[in-house]
Parts: sequence; structure tokens; C-alpha cells
Amino acid sequence: MPLPNPRLSRVVLVGASDYTDPDLPDLPAVRRTVTDLAAQLTDPDHGIVPEEHCTVLLNDGDLSGVGRRLRDAARAAEDLLLVYFVGHGLVGGRRHDLYLALPDSEYEAPEFNSIEYDKLRATVLNSHATTKIIVLDCCFSGRAVNDAMAGNNAAIAQLEVAGTYVLASSSHDQVSLSPPDEEHTAFSGRLLRLLREGIVGGPEELTIAALYGRLAAVMRAESLPVPRNRGTENADQTALGLNRAFAASALRARREEAEQQALEGDWPGAAETLRAVLAGQSHLLGPEHEDTLLSRRALAHCIGGAGDPTEAARLLRPLPEAFAHLHGAEHPETLHTRQFLAVNLGESGRRAEAVALLRILLADRSRVLGGEHEDTLRTRHMLARNLALTDAEEEAVALLRQLIVERERLLGGNHPHTVRARKDLAALEGGRHDV
Repeated sequence: MPLPNPRLSRVVLVGASDYTDPDLPDLPAVRRTVTDLAAQLTDPDHGIVPEEHCTVLLNDGDLSGVGRRLRDAARAAEDLLLVYFVGHGLVGGRRHDLYLALPDSEYEAPEFNSIEYDKLRATVLNSHATTKIIVLDCCFSGRAVNDAMAGNNAAIAQLEVAGTYVLASSSHDQVSLSPPDEEHTAFSGRLLRLLREGIVGGPEELTIAALYGRLAAVMRAESLPVPRNRGTENADQTALGLNRAFAASALRARREEAEQQALEGDWPGAAETLRAVLAGQSHLLGPEHEDTLLSRRALAHCIGGAGDPTEAARLLRPLPEAFAHLHGAEHPETLHTRQFLAVNLGESGRRAEAVALLRILLADRSRVLGGEHEDTLRTRHMLARNLALTDAEEEAVALLRQLIVERERLLGGNHPHTVRARKDLAALEGGRHDV
């Protein structure tokens, strides 16, 4: 199912983080939750509606005003109507009806200053929107205790709205948590993460069904209240965004194909493919995501292989720090990136700078990976080649002799790496410097 038409859809986010009734504890995480939900759902690239079609009612205690804004959005929606509440849930009246608490709601008597769920339900039902979704991030236990949001013991069946999909953050006898050490409520925070990062192995679009399935699994695994849902008329096939993990996987596969293309000698063709991949990843994942950084590194190296090591070195210069920030200074990818930089610096004529970087890298790889690791041996070989071109022939010869002994023992005498080291040593000992 395609994404909702942004011009014909409306989103209403209602939340209360501050309460006047001392029996209703404040919920600081609600403010950040509502703000971040609004930013996600109206994001120009990854949202579902423009900002002007998203009504945010945060800490609005005017019950009649809230009702009017809800009705306005319901009337305007033609494709999707999404109403999302975050806050305390309360029980009131002889029938123990569900109420959604506003800042001035009273725990003991919510009937006069809270949103009556039945009225919200009727407002949504009366909308001409093709798809109607209600999300309730509140609990139904009838309690409000410190870190929990409380409400009544209403059955999930009460939430059913014909032609809509209703998602409740917990069952009728559980609380919905607002952990003090998290910036969002437990339920909405994990839903936001799925919208932002996607679902690995999921469909191309983040349908309600896919989101619910993954969200329920995540919360169950974390021993959190498992959300409940009820929907009709295929409303759960509505998409709330593109699955970034799906797109990221396809881009990652294209990068790997380009790297193989480079290994086969088509450096310019690989670079062209990587530019397209990098554009997609930067837009989808951001410039500092690991996949984006790996493509930036691969593109720079291909540019060097295609004959422009100076530009390659310029592009590689900031990447070791970026990988170190992501993984740590001693992570293999960080060390690998430092070698790419050193190689292209050497090829661009800055041999002394390359030698200085390779000396440090060799010490770090020997310490982290061990002296016999192939990456360590590769750094030793690269250091020897650059030393030979800076008139440090004796040190280069010593390194190559040691390298040959170790590669013969580890890889065998006929391995291409061993053969290459012998060739470089023979060139040096024969008085040639064009290694």
C-alpha cells in the first residue's frame, strides 16, 4: 500500500506532561515524546504529512479547544487521520469509562475536565478519511504511581472503531511505563526508534502491521508491557513511513558490488556507482552512519585507484576520526581507514607523511591485532615500499626480509602476497627504486 497522500492526511498529537492534580504525577518524558513524534511525522524526507497538517496539542488544558481542533482535523482528513495521545489514562463514571487526562484533569473525577474516549472515538468515526488510526500511549489500570501512567480497567474491545486501527500501549491490567532514565515513554520511544531506523528484514514500507509485530516483540523481549491492537478493513496495511533498513540493505549491496568492481580493475566505474550509493545513504541514513562512512571510504579509494590520489587523500582525511568516534580508536575499521589514507598520501607524493602514519599504524596493529595478523603484515609491506622511495633503503630491506619469512610461514611461498614481497626485495637489492 502506498504512503498516505500528505495533502489529504491529518495528524493530531495530544499529550500532557504537567498536571495540577497532586494525584497525577507529572510525566516529563511526554513533552519530548510529543515533540519528537511531530518532528518524525512531518520530516520533509521521511514523514507522512507537512508541518501545517500536524496539530500538536501539548499541555493544552482547554477541553473545548482541544475538541474543536480534533473535529477540524477529522473534517479535513480525506486519506489518513492519525490521532495519537500520550499521558495519563483515567477511569470515571458508573460505567468506568476511559478518559484521557489533560493538565487540569482530576484523578477522582475526570468526567468534566478530560477527553472522554467515547467522544474521541465518535469524532474519528465521523471523519471521511479513508483510514483512521488511534494510538493511545497510556495505561488502563486505574492507578497513577510515580513512574507509571494510570487509567481504568476498560476492555480493549471498547477501543474498537469501525474502519480504523487502534493501538494501545498495554493491556487492560498493565501500566504503560515512563522510565525516568529514558527521554521518551517506553512505548512511544520504541515506536519512534522503528520509524527512524526501520526494521531489518521488514517490508519496503513501515506498515502498521509490521510496526506492531516488531514493537510487540521488542517490548516483550525487554519485559515491558506488550501493546494491544485492533483493526478493521485492512487499516493495518497503512504505511507510516519508508523502511530505512530495507533501503539501507539495498544500498549496502550496491556498495559491495562496486567494491568488487574495483577489485577487478574498473576503478572509474566503481567510483560512479559509489557516488550514487553515497548520495542515497547520506539522504537516508545521514553522513555519519557507518554505512555512509564505509561508502565514503570506498569512493575515496576508488578515486585514488582511478588516478587521483591527491583527491582521495583529501576525502579520506576526516574519516579516521569519524570511525574512531563511531567505533573507537582501535577498532579494525578505524585502523583500516588509516591505512587507506596513508596509501593515498604516499601515492600523491607525500611519502614522508605516509611513512609517519604507517609507523604509528604498524605499532597499533601489532598491539591490537598481533604481529602475524595479515593486516599488520600488509602495513609492514606498505611501510617498506614507502621507505624505499624516501631513500631509507636499509630499513626497507630489513622490513621486507622479515615480511617474507613470516608470509612464507603463514601463507606459503607461492602466495601472491609472498611473491610480491620477494619482488619488492629483489628490486631494492638490485639497486632499483621503482617499487
